[in-house]
Amino acid sequence: MAKANLKAIQWLADVEEHDYSAAESYLSLIYAADRVAEVVARFKITPIVKFEAKDLSRASRLPLLGVNNSEVERDIKKIRKGQELSPILLLRDEQNGKVVIADGYHRLCAVYQVNEDEWIPCKII
Repeated sequence: MAKANLKAIQWLADVEEHDYSAAESYLSLIYAADRVAEVVARFKITPIVKFEAKDLSRASRLPLLGVNNSEVERDIKKIRKGQELSPILLLRDEQNGKVVIADGYHRLCAVYQVNEDEWIPCKII
């Protein structure tokens, strides 16, 4: 798809409440419960900032999922329909020099497929 023909991707003004629970579930696999509780509480009061999809992808060091992933495909359909996506939750892992995507990995992959230069709203701590 040519960038000149791209419609702007629509974003919610804030993170959906269920995304905090999803972040908590994921982070509980890699951090202690008290650390997870602190991180989720901080996410809720952290302001939204924006980063380009390609930079988020590089900083996370995760492979991009393709359109054959059902959740990525679902999010691409939302983008094409003009439906709003929820901002992404990010945690800086300074010890390992990367960003942990606490919630929003599939949204990042979908946005990257559509436009790697897209600015994605995020909460990062």
